Amino acid sequence: MIKPLGNRVLIKMKEGEETTKSGIILAGNAQEKPQIAEVIEVGPGEKVDGKIEPVNVKKGDNVIVSKYSGTEVKYEGAEYIIVKQDDILAIVE
Repeated sequence: MIKPLGNRVLIKMKEGEETTKSGIILAGNAQEKPQIAEVIEVGPGEKVDGKIEPVNVKKGDNVIVSKYSGTEVKYEGAEYIIVKQDDILAIVE
């Protein structure tokens, strides 16, 4: 299991099919990089003025992340990205 440190978050990008206006289905690898991801694991938070400031997202949240942010990691056959909390732009509800 991967457990992020500090204010880092382990995410897995959402993939899916997209249909063009003309009805052509694009596979996940033919599309532009998606920006919506699922939070897999969350670090404990960052120490600020001697106190731990917790991360604002939790496991299972769907989030929008900055394009091309984070560090890609392969673990047990799956692909993940570790991003800092600052790279998470919004929670999708």
